[in-house]
Amino acid sequence: MTNSWTDIKNTDLVVIMGGNAAEAHPCGFKWVTEAKHHRGAKLIVVDPRFNRSASVADYYAPIRPGSDIAFLMGAIRWMIANDKIQWDYVRNYTNVSYLVRDDFGWQDGMFTGYDEEKRSYDQTSWEYQIGEDGYVLTDETLTHPRCVWNLLKAHVDIYTPEFVENVCGTPKDRFLKICEMIGETSSPTKTMTSMYALGWTQHSKGSQNIRGMAMLQLLLGNIGVPGGGMNALRGHSNIQGLTDVGLMSNLLPGYLSMPRETEPDFATYMSSRGNKPLRPNQMSYWQNYGKFMVSFMKSLWGDKATAGNGWGYDWLPKLDIPQYDAMRMFEMMTKGEVNLYFCQGFNALLSFPNRGKMTEAFSKLKLMVVMDPLETETASFWENHGIHNDVDSAAIRTEVLELPTTCFAEDEGATVNSGRWLQWHWAGATPPGEAKSDVWIMAQIYQRVRRLYAEEGGKAPEPILNLAWDYEDPEEPTAAELARELNGRALETLYDAADPTKVVLEKGKQLSGFGQMRDDGTTSGACWIYTGCFTEDGNNMARRDNADPSGMGVYQNWSFSWPANRRVLYNRASCDLDGKPWDPSRVLIEWNGEKWAGADIPDIAVTANPREVGPFIMNPEGTSRLFSRKLMRDGPFPTHMEPFESPIANPLNPEMRGNPVARMFQGDVAQLGDRTEFPFVATSYRLTEHFHYWTKHNHVNAVTQPEFFVEISEELAAERGIRKGGRVRVWSARGQVWAKAVVTKRIRPLTCDGQTVHVIGIPIHWGFKGAARKGFGPNTLGPFVGDANIETPEFKAFLVNIEPASEGVA
Repeated sequence: MTNSWTDIKNTDLVVIMGGNAAEAHPCGFKWVTEAKHHRGAKLIVVDPRFNRSASVADYYAPIRPGSDIAFLMGAIRWMIANDKIQWDYVRNYTNVSYLVRDDFGWQDGMFTGYDEEKRSYDQTSWEYQIGEDGYVLTDETLTHPRCVWNLLKAHVDIYTPEFVENVCGTPKDRFLKICEMIGETSSPTKTMTSMYALGWTQHSKGSQNIRGMAMLQLLLGNIGVPGGGMNALRGHSNIQGLTDVGLMSNLLPGYLSMPRETEPDFATYMSSRGNKPLRPNQMSYWQNYGKFMVSFMKSLWGDKATAGNGWGYDWLPKLDIPQYDAMRMFEMMTKGEVNLYFCQGFNALLSFPNRGKMTEAFSKLKLMVVMDPLETETASFWENHGIHNDVDSAAIRTEVLELPTTCFAEDEGATVNSGRWLQWHWAGATPPGEAKSDVWIMAQIYQRVRRLYAEEGGKAPEPILNLAWDYEDPEEPTAAELARELNGRALETLYDAADPTKVVLEKGKQLSGFGQMRDDGTTSGACWIYTGCFTEDGNNMARRDNADPSGMGVYQNWSFSWPANRRVLYNRASCDLDGKPWDPSRVLIEWNGEKWAGADIPDIAVTANPREVGPFIMNPEGTSRLFSRKLMRDGPFPTHMEPFESPIANPLNPEMRGNPVARMFQGDVAQLGDRTEFPFVATSYRLTEHFHYWTKHNHVNAVTQPEFFVEISEELAAERGIRKGGRVRVWSARGQVWAKAVVTKRIRPLTCDGQTVHVIGIPIHWGFKGAARKGFGPNTLGPFVGDANIETPEFKAFLVNIEPASEGVA
């Protein structure tokens, strides 16, 4: 999320697409209403359902699930054709003038280099032309046929309003009206903000959905500016923190990457990191990668990590495949390749697609350990609950251990919200019964495993025995100790590189910023982006000063925002090439002739010359990327790809099913449904009255939304003989569910490729545990396939069938 929730009040136009903020983020949605009330901002909602966000929108348009890229590329085409481009921004702050290799191309929905057998691209051609000086070749006139601008124009040319209407089912007049409203924000004094959530990520091309809107925002000059940005609405208060601290299988804290088997030593690992600038004078801040990585390894192994042993690099796990994501782990379980599964704060049986496969996977484990404050379906997967969990309990031999944990209201610590704010909270209640904190449980497990290694030996003992564990109580580290460790400290006295007599920080003191990190072993820090959260001044996450002198929603002394307490990323882009704000009435920072100053923390070196250093300091180009080079597995530009289960063929390539580089396990290919047998599109969503699978345990929430239902149009109900409130069976190639039918005008049939497409909405919140009535979720029905880049399951677009069912529950 580039901006903060509080910054949304500064916008002129809100586009909610791929989310439903009024429903799923009702508190954060306040800032949309602030923008509407105080600035006269308009709200556009594009969604398959006329949802709660749409009910307060200024303009709404329907869209077929899984067709967002066609809509976004069509919008980009319209902006180009109507010259709704913020040219000063685009020319200077994007890679629009960069030349791409001559052998790069796109045809029939595919890019150059595709290997059908491997289901992957050889990305060699997806690169810039590089001159003899090592810098990218450019054409500032934008006339060269290989410059990004001309390649982009050619790429989006097929996405006419008629194409969009045909693929998306969005009426042409509504699409064009939305384009006009969006186009107004190409003015330097108008901004648009994008708000999206799982409606975009839960697709086999989810990452490209998001990139499509990011490209549109760049063309409009709306990234890094007040009231602009790409704003990912996290569905849980700490999902942002999860990715920050490296809980993805291919990441380390601070978005450092896990080593690969092909990188046997630290020098090899570093050889492909720390990118050198691709244009003159650019910061390419990842050049500091070594400082972040060495400080991380020092935080793990302390004095045992030395230059002589590569800072303990050998003790880090090495990936033999790109990632061991959850879907791969569950696939391995079905093959009997996993014996023990720790499930911590996660109800996997209801969270991942093809529930039948999930049950099969768990049934082949020897031991499952569940850490959770609630009784979950995952921990009870072996129990027979009739149609709601029809298993042969006697045949399941998996041993399940439940470890009751505290919940967030019984803990102290920080959660990280969508806007990257680390906000400290204090325990509000005493844990019941034998519930223990996750930290206590993990510390106990570590102490016992370490003791086993010390007493009995074992393979690769060094990572365990050498781990630094310098906590006052080794049995239960405190949240404050862990926060200080994430922040980092000086292991030796630090001196100024320009003046060796000047002390920067005394030994043992907390770092004040990641700029103090060193790659010589004199600093530690477990998560470089969090440096500054707990300094010598104290716990900055606990700050609660709600003063906002600028009136820009910055709130610099409320909590801590990573990185460096910055509230709007890339905020240097809020100013022109001379450092003057595009809109003088909305100022975050500006160049005063000597340095950058303002209400926010500059996202650039304070004294960086505005005419030399680009705003996108993490990229070696110094610019943002309309052409993403090799960074996306499925292409440097987004291109329309149908879901793996679709009611129509891909109009760009009828032979192409789904995302051509999305990973599909062989058994799951056989379980894909056909549009003739399963003619209707299903999509999942959330409700305000429930929170994921937690609140069905709470009587009050269970009363407000007691029973599982599906939403269908009046036309589909008439076609299938379904009455309002009647019981229905919904089934896919993978499973079946029974539900009450909500027949509503909120979902209307769409016309796509000359045929009627019906959409069925399926909320997620029910299972066979808790206070609410037993029910199902869409994961019983969904295909076991994920996004090509990050493996998020495709819950938002798959095929089902529906029919009336007899009343009563078997």
